[in-house]
Amino acid sequence: MIYFDNAATSWPKPPGVVEAMVHFMEEVGANPGRSGHRLSVEAGRIVYDAREAVAELFHAPDPLRIVFGANATEALNLALRGLLRPGDHVVTSSMEHNSVMRPLRALEEQGVSLTVVPCSPQGFLSPPDLEGALCPETKIIVLNHASNVVGSLLPVREAGHIARRHGCLLLVDAAQTAGAYPIDVQSDYIDLLAFTGHKALGGPMGTGGLVIGERVPVDELEPLKRGGTGSRSEHEAQPDFLPDKCEAGTSNAVGLAGLAAGVRWVLAQGVETIRAHEVRLTQQLIDGLLGIPGVTVYGGLDAARQMGTVSFNVAGLEPSEVGLRLDEEYDIMCRVGLHCAPAAHRTIGTFPTGTVRFGLSYFNTPDEVEIALAAVREIAKNDG
Repeated sequence: MIYFDNAATSWPKPPGVVEAMVHFMEEVGANPGRSGHRLSVEAGRIVYDAREAVAELFHAPDPLRIVFGANATEALNLALRGLLRPGDHVVTSSMEHNSVMRPLRALEEQGVSLTVVPCSPQGFLSPPDLEGALCPETKIIVLNHASNVVGSLLPVREAGHIARRHGCLLLVDAAQTAGAYPIDVQSDYIDLLAFTGHKALGGPMGTGGLVIGERVPVDELEPLKRGGTGSRSEHEAQPDFLPDKCEAGTSNAVGLAGLAAGVRWVLAQGVETIRAHEVRLTQQLIDGLLGIPGVTVYGGLDAARQMGTVSFNVAGLEPSEVGLRLDEEYDIMCRVGLHCAPAAHRTIGTFPTGTVRFGLSYFNTPDEVEIALAAVREIAKNDG
């Protein structure tokens, strides 16, 4: 079997992830931050180790300003719904995932104004176009770091400079890049970084979070939920300090044990090493698909400007049929359709049918790419 669905969730997981989760369940098991006995203390240590690992990876100066949640979607909702108020203005791109667009459309109905800056048909964003969309009421620029449809990298660092010049915040959706592309929240001028654990960070589903920079007014950040935190239990008001302010309820400590192991593995390999391997595979895949008659490849067609996510279509066939044949006849797992990103598909011209998407990872090999190319070649030839 060849697994090319890593843009949805990564598999297999790095060595040590499953072991860390089993260790937590078999040897620890207690609720972190809720009790004073040694198992609860150990559980709390494991959660804090996950904060430190994430902080190290993203060069975040304060682990306590990392708020854990279920995924990048929850983190994006926390940032957007927590900071935007009626009368505020937010700017985003036409390549965004619904995890950005749906909260923004809901906020638009509540009095927040929205500008969607068009990207090129290859999925790229022009920084001058972005800056031209700002106004005095702009509070947040929110961009995905890379498209989940064609992998195109957006100019995050340039957007950070723009945000600084105009006195607004930059929120980055790093679902597709965290763990596979170098991210430094300080040198990239990122104020808020939403990440998920189950993709290139190598962790389990149900883990993720938000890195909150020093420029973010924490006193204005409304939590998505309120409840028990294990701190200041004598008060019925939610604590006003991070991370407790935004982490009500028992955490997914077993998942965070796995996330910590995944992030430590990424750090041990080196993000640059992971990136270099994926660039080689991605260019091999793009070049091979471009050589197949009847196949259309979308995006910039340059692995150096994108992640290991490649979308294509086969003339005369629906994406769903191609995906089904890859699965049933060739044992190749991929994803087809709109990928929860209709705006992106409108931008690249593939709405409403979508595309076939291959999502590569560090665990894939050149031989697997060649096998997949041969399968696509056969499918395209048979249809012709």
